[in-house]
Amino acid sequence: MFKPHEFAPKIGVSVKTLQRWDAAGKLPAKRTLSGHRFYTEDDLLIAQGLKPIEEKRKVIVYCRVSSSGQKPELKNQVIAMETFCLNRGLAVDDWVSEIGGGLNFKRKKFLSIMMSMLKGEISTIVVAHKDRMCRFAFEFIQELATSVGCEIVVANQESLSPQQELVEDLMAIIHCFSCRLYGLRNYSKEIKDHLKKTIDNPTQSMKKFDKKEIQC
Repeated sequence: MFKPHEFAPKIGVSVKTLQRWDAAGKLPAKRTLSGHRFYTEDDLLIAQGLKPIEEKRKVIVYCRVSSSGQKPELKNQVIAMETFCLNRGLAVDDWVSEIGGGLNFKRKKFLSIMMSMLKGEISTIVVAHKDRMCRFAFEFIQELATSVGCEIVVANQESLSPQQELVEDLMAIIHCFSCRLYGLRNYSKEIKDHLKKTIDNPTQSMKKFDKKEIQC
């Protein structure tokens, strides 16, 4: 990787020219997590006319925790992912951090990434662990990504996936199904009451039953 002042002499231009090319999209620079620009060997080949400029597709790092109280863990996750990407030689275009439950598929930043991915604007999505993307249906999302030529890279850093989050997600699932079962019990009781009334007074009960809408 080359810093702008190292890269400019190699292609015979000034650093200011590189800045203009970057802003115009003629030769976009890569950026570190802290926002510093850098260039790669591929950029050198492009600038020398030895490699055609390909349509730019982004490399995204997505980091997530479930609650605001886990902001320190989110910071550690981002730092660990920066080290991972540097070691893998991945030039990251966007770093996306989000606070939201892994069972919530309506996370704004998550949805934005999914839409960009489906449009073919993203080449790679990097996550610390697959449950940072979502608790369930990761394989489905991975299949969608593959269908549009996007790779999801999982660092598999278990230490960045707090067990407390998993417990909270499991409690949410239990609560959801408990509410549904409770609703089904109420519905079942209402049906039984109507059946009993129908047996006791068939004509009158059926008229009432026809007029009443039972909701599950």
